[in-house]
Amino acid sequence: MPIDLSYSPETTALVEKVRTFVREVVLPIEDQHVGDIAAAGGDAIRVELHARARKAGVFAPHAPVEYGGHGLNMSDRAPVFEEAGYSLFGPTALNIAAPDEGNGHMLAHIADAAQKQQYLEPLARGEVRSAFAMTEPAPGAGSDPAALTTRAVRADGGWRISGHKWFITGADGAGFFIIFARTSGEPGDRGGATMFLTPADAPGLRVGRHISTLDKSMLGGHCEVFFDDLFVPDAGVLGEVDRGFEYAQVRLGPARMTHVMRWLGAARRGHDIAVAHVARRQGFGAKLGDLGMVQQMVADNEIDIAATRALLTRACWELDAGESAANSTSVAKTFAAEAIFRIVDRSVQMCGGLGVSDDLPLARLSREVRPFRVYDGPSEVHRWAIAKRVIGAAKRAARETESKETP
Repeated sequence: MPIDLSYSPETTALVEKVRTFVREVVLPIEDQHVGDIAAAGGDAIRVELHARARKAGVFAPHAPVEYGGHGLNMSDRAPVFEEAGYSLFGPTALNIAAPDEGNGHMLAHIADAAQKQQYLEPLARGEVRSAFAMTEPAPGAGSDPAALTTRAVRADGGWRISGHKWFITGADGAGFFIIFARTSGEPGDRGGATMFLTPADAPGLRVGRHISTLDKSMLGGHCEVFFDDLFVPDAGVLGEVDRGFEYAQVRLGPARMTHVMRWLGAARRGHDIAVAHVARRQGFGAKLGDLGMVQQMVADNEIDIAATRALLTRACWELDAGESAANSTSVAKTFAAEAIFRIVDRSVQMCGGLGVSDDLPLARLSREVRPFRVYDGPSEVHRWAIAKRVIGAAKRAARETESKETP
């Protein structure tokens, strides 16, 4: 079977458009505000950038065509999202930032027609933002979603939800929430969760404090959210009751890969800046780029970029083929989160004092990419899952061999 790693002329043309748009329009705004989206104007700058992205023909590359998007599959998103991620504000400009992009992907696959009209269409068109409310304070759901404590109970015509979430990205200013709540079983059970859709202004939903974090480029912050007897009608159930854990996989695998795409773009920018610096900076009787230790860092960055792209390509291919891709997305996410940080960290090192200053964007890139080793599943949890699958397969193979050998 032949392997074709090329992109269609349409995708290649879109990549070039995004590259030009991000460098000419978005990067100057990011640099002016040192990568802080709130300081740049928050939702006001989002609306302005959306308008300019539409004019440039690069808006919503992931969204369904019927909602004004380009309808790209996962494989074709990779180079487009990478170019968008070259600026920390690029994903916001193209309406492909987290959590909206992942929420849109899940709604497109699970929501019914009425829900798509009420929630997906305005989200895809950039008219509203959204939030995905799953993570809870200890002892609730975090890296282990089975610890889910937020509870939804039956009520006349719908459900009543009570609980406390935190680290909910984009919550401040979101137009609607997707809420992950327990509808059966007890914390620790592997099933019994349901997803609910609700407007953000529904009585009983309150956005609390912003939790201060390293990263500053995501709109709406990372917030605490409280549900106090929030009523959600039956029409707000996303999919079927008690299938929330299953539906979460529709979102999480692809969302992890689009995170990889975006942050790889940011890492590439750091690498480009560092290479340009060492190619001209004189030191110790030569250009820094002619020194062996610097050349090793440049080469290691190139290796990490290439390996990240290769793992991402494989995972996206599996997702586009309709496979679960659970293992390949875990492998790609874990490697990429660590490789991307290494790329930026080496780039800081190559630029010396400038690397840790605001004269270059490297310090803020380092600040932004570090949380990726925690977000969307810590590296340790993914390694545990990968090992569990591999060892489980080996145990099954051993049992099959034993059964065949037994007379």
